[in-house]
Amino acid sequence: MVYGCNHRTKRLFPRCLYYFADSKTLKEEKRKELIDNLKADESLGWAVNVIDPKELSAKMLKKTKINLNEISHESAMSLIRRVTEMGVLLTEVYVDTVGDPEKYRVRLIERFTFIKFIVPKKADSLYPVVSGASIVAKFTRDRALRNWKLDETADNMNRNFGEVQPLDPATKTWLGDHKHPVFGFPKLVRFIWVTCTPFFKNMIEKVMESDEMEDDDSTNNNRKKQLKLTSVDFTGLKKTTKTEETESSGKGRCKCFQAQKLQQVSQL
Repeated sequence: MVYGCNHRTKRLFPRCLYYFADSKTLKEEKRKELIDNLKADESLGWAVNVIDPKELSAKMLKKTKINLNEISHESAMSLIRRVTEMGVLLTEVYVDTVGDPEKYRVRLIERFTFIKFIVPKKADSLYPVVSGASIVAKFTRDRALRNWKLDETADNMNRNFGEVQPLDPATKTWLGDHKHPVFGFPKLVRFIWVTCTPFFKNMIEKVMESDEMEDDDSTNNNRKKQLKLTSVDFTGLKKTTKTEETESSGKGRCKCFQAQKLQQVSQL
């Protein structure tokens, strides 16, 4: 979020002054140049809300899913609240819509009755202040990626992330080189991302056994039951995940779980 004012009236944010544009159309070097211009102007300020990709994946994959629109809306409103609590007088806020523009605008008005909201599609291409905010967001992301400490220690790990855009060849190459057939991508990656979807078609089908024995009344023998994962969909766009209960030989747990030393727990 970028905001600006002077002592007498609301400051305009002229595109011609800083040559702002949709941040997705600019290279990292240009975004850095524009950020330096923002820093040099004492009448402007910005606030950023950073959400860890692990948190995004957890919310979007949990049993009661929280979709990306909801996460984005709550993040934007938390930024507005933070700025107002700093003592900044906000009278108009321009927001690049996520989802239906009118529903989003109504939701914002209900939360902040004293602010006028403009919530169009492609606002980052229409309004310089939104373009500036998108550049601040991308600059923050670029810096976070540059300083990111990868938890994974595989021999082939590298940091050639590319522009981290859906159509960027370098980003697609990085995802292909760092996909694990069982556990997916490193924690750096948000699993629910359209660019990740094509890689899931080659995921390994797993057969997972429970740790508890169940009685079989027909034979009076104790057998283990197992769940066979037959289809996986991480996109959240449609429900294709299902399981089939099959009879197990009881000879042990999935080799993948054994190798990773994963155990069933009843309490956290």
